[in-house]
Amino acid sequence: MYSLLLTIIYVAFVSLGLPDSLVGAGWPVMHQDLGVPLAFAGIITMVIAGGTILSSLASERLTRRFGAGVVTAVSVGMTAAALVGFSFSGSFWMLCLWAIPYGLGAGAVDAALNNYVALHYAARHMNWLHSFWGVGASISPFIMSYALTSGMGWSSAYLIVGVIQAALTFVLLVSLPLWGKVNPVAPTHHEADADDEGSDAAEASGRGSAHVPLGQALRIPGVALILTAFFAYCALESTAILWASTWLVTDRAVEPATAAAFASLFLLGVTAGRFLAGFFADRIGDRSLIRGGFVTIGLGVVLLALPLETDVLALAGLVLTGLGAAPIYPAIIHSTPVNFGRRNSQAIIGIQMAAAYTGSTFAPPLFGVLSAWIGMWLFPLFLGILVILGLVMSECLNRLVGRRERIEQPSA
Repeated sequence: MYSLLLTIIYVAFVSLGLPDSLVGAGWPVMHQDLGVPLAFAGIITMVIAGGTILSSLASERLTRRFGAGVVTAVSVGMTAAALVGFSFSGSFWMLCLWAIPYGLGAGAVDAALNNYVALHYAARHMNWLHSFWGVGASISPFIMSYALTSGMGWSSAYLIVGVIQAALTFVLLVSLPLWGKVNPVAPTHHEADADDEGSDAAEASGRGSAHVPLGQALRIPGVALILTAFFAYCALESTAILWASTWLVTDRAVEPATAAAFASLFLLGVTAGRFLAGFFADRIGDRSLIRGGFVTIGLGVVLLALPLETDVLALAGLVLTGLGAAPIYPAIIHSTPVNFGRRNSQAIIGIQMAAAYTGSTFAPPLFGVLSAWIGMWLFPLFLGILVILGLVMSECLNRLVGRRERIEQPSA
């Protein structure tokens, strides 16, 4: 049961990454066919992000009522329907319309799956699963490229990915009986104290335990700290992905082809880094992964900022930044049940997803405005501020949780 469901979840993470790069890969052609300005891509991504944030906040209530398996299957089905809708859209307003169920489905499944894995599987699987998401995100541009070069058009790429998502929906529906049969990983002593006894069966399926209201979850000590850290990390990641190539060309006078290659290496570094982190995640723990990740990003940002004639250090700094970023997202998610208790984890992970999407949605355009006003040289400084913010907030949370553990230790 354990291995079979884990295999399905791995496939789900690959499939979840597939749609995330389609808009960016196909938009240079799509906006011409639809007769809209190039900048209108931001409208679609904002609609998707809005739906994602809303469904992330609602995921805790949905998961407790219907179970993680049902929420995942229905959410993937919504994204499948939205992608098929994209493929038949002949106007921009239709894309915006279909972006609503796509965003709603993406946010709910992200929160539900991440919490389920955090509760039931070891840290190495959380890292590897997010690495598989990167595989999916890396494959979709090739699907779009194939559709365009073969003459089928951008709509065929959305249809192909939509069919893949529909097939996954069927697999998830068939696998629903398995979701309640996988035992959760053993809680630490303070998790057990924080939760109601006898709730393992409810946790296994994601159903039955009491709803944790949003206000109550936000008042839990340390939640504001991790939300700020997660916001900072996702803001940093999305800003680096969008603006790294432009910064290399405009501020460092790197050849555009070289800049594009190394900018893509940031995302490849994230994917490869998560795969490598999985081999030692269980031994060194989530806290060390988060701390080491932020410190490594900091070193990479320092290399980016060095005012040297050679560009080698700047290019190396970009790769190092991607490798450092790799374990932070999975480790923050996986540590949530430990930091805040298993009963609260679904609610808090849903809020974390909302904070993540907020950072990734608004930070890149904010940097765009600032760079237009001040200059593109601001790029390393902008990343550096986010690194410091994320590291300080995560370390404050570590001290808070450490004090709680020391207080509870004598009663164990």
